[in-house]
Amino acid sequence: MVDKKLLAILVCPIDRSRLTEAEEDVVVRLNRAIAAGRVKNRSGRPVEREIEGGLIRADGAFLYPIADGIPMLLAEEAIALDQIK
Repeated sequence: MVDKKLLAILVCPIDRSRLTEAEEDVVVRLNRAIAAGRVKNRSGRPVEREIEGGLIRADGAFLYPIADGIPMLLAEEAIALDQIK
């Protein structure tokens, strides 16, 4: 989904660690949780729109959603993945 050259230079805006594309099963589980109203982003706002995909921080703690083909790399848009465990 994300161009490999672009992915090679993108980093987490919080800790500057590398990002990798989310596996399909993570996206599916996250979208189920979003549909159930159980997901908030880092700023505390409910995530209401399903995601197309995402970029996961190296430590696996946060996912940055991809919307309309664009990675949303703002710290407040990050979604803590412990919400789907």
